[in-house]
Parts: sequence; structure tokens; C-alpha cells
Amino acid sequence: MPEPFTIPEPPGISEAGAALLRDKVLLVSGVGPGLGREIAVRGAAAGADVVLAARTETVLKSVAADVESYGRRALTVPTDILDPDACRALTERAVDAFGRVDVFVSNAFAPPTMGDLATMDLDAVRTSLETDAFAALRLVQLLTPTLTAHAGSIVMVSSAVVHHSRANFGAYKASKSALRSLAGSLASELGPSGVRVNTVVPNYIWGEGLKGWFAYQASERGVTLEDVYAETAAAFDLRRLPDPGDVANAVLFLASDLARAITGQSLNVDAGEFHS
Repeated sequence: MPEPFTIPEPPGISEAGAALLRDKVLLVSGVGPGLGREIAVRGAAAGADVVLAARTETVLKSVAADVESYGRRALTVPTDILDPDACRALTERAVDAFGRVDVFVSNAFAPPTMGDLATMDLDAVRTSLETDAFAALRLVQLLTPTLTAHAGSIVMVSSAVVHHSRANFGAYKASKSALRSLAGSLASELGPSGVRVNTVVPNYIWGEGLKGWFAYQASERGVTLEDVYAETAAAFDLRRLPDPGDVANAVLFLASDLARAITGQSLNVDAGEFHS
């Protein structure tokens, strides 16, 4: 089993892979320094111009510079996806700038409300649903005209929480399960127009946030970070955790014409923790 710090980086976009999204327009919501950045930058490496949406403008500018380093265009649009007017402005600016959107990746995420559903305030559950499911649906509705005009693709980023009912994750499971159900229904509704809708389902993603959490657990327990990693990865067939690049590569595959006959599917990217 490779140690957490010797896991090889996921492969970048090869010369052949650079045609995956050639001259497509990719819109990514929830762009941050982890998975959102990987999706955007690898999308640019695969030939796409990229529309970047998130609330933090400094992060957007940083990711835009990375996108442009591949010779592709980047449009940054500070966006609160819970604001219908902001979502409408995002859609309009994307189409005005590039004339189209071919791929929408819903990657927006908010820390889930933790606790027992039996006693949780309903507004807390509603917040999870609004961020993870309804906001994604709102953007799909706004983007449907351009996606149907160009036989586009939608990829929703869900979570492995849909596969379990562990304590305190009820609200998060409800919202991510709703997102996956919405994706399935949208695949049936939009399929006759040539639009494909799929879901990627990661579990732990070995990025900075998780490294910090594992380091905290290690400190509390008096063990090493490697110990916590190995204990967690022992439940996965590959005995390792996916990193942002692994998940981004799966997103780009589903977004590309390599997956042109795949829609309504949910793809686990979890190094073999769950089988479905």
C-alpha cells in the first residue's frame, strides 16, 4: 500500500486527451482551490474555454490564470448560486462572452449541517437542499436553451454519503440524494434533445482540507497522519484515497464525447469503497 505522500499524481491530459473538450465551453460552479480548480484547469488542458463561478473573486482570478496558461479563455463571474438573479446573470454573461455553453459541471458545496434528522431544525435541512440540489437545478433550467442547442452535457458532483446512513449525515445525505435523483430525471427529460446528464460520486478526496482533518485526528489520538490515512484507506479496494485530479478526470470523461452514449448514470470515484 503506497504511503499517502508517495501516491503518484493522477495523469494529466495527454496529447490525445487534449481533444476531449476541444473548443467547447465549460461552466463550472463552486470553483475553489481543490476539486473545482482541478475540473477547470484540466478542462482547459482538454481544450475548453472555461466559465468560472464562485463567491470568492480572488480564487476565481487565480484559477483563471491557470486556465489561461493553457492558451484557453477564462471568464470569472462572482456568483452566489442561492441568488436567482446572480445565477441568471452568470448564464447571460457566459453566453454573451462565448456564444454558448456546452458543458455544465455542478460542483458547488457548502459544509453540511451535522446532526440527527429526528431533532434537527427544518431550516437547517432546507439549507442543505437549497445549496446541493435546488441551486444546481436552477442553473440547469437557465442553461437548458444553450445546452439543448449544442447537444451539451451536464455532470453533477454528488457524494458517497448517498451510499450510507452514518450518524449525523442525514441532512447531507438527503441533499446529495436529491441531487442524484434530479440528475436521473433530467437525463430522461433532456435526452431527446441530445443533452446527457450524469453524476460523479466521490468519497474522501485527498486534498488540503482532508489532510488538515486527518492531521487533527492524528494529534488527538497520538498517532501519525500516515496511520490515520492507512486506517481509512483499508476500507477501499485500492488501499488509497482519490485526490482532486482523479475525480476531475472522471468528470471530464463523462463530459466528453467519449461518453456520448452514457447518460443517467452515477459513477463512483472512491478507490473501491462502494460497489454499485
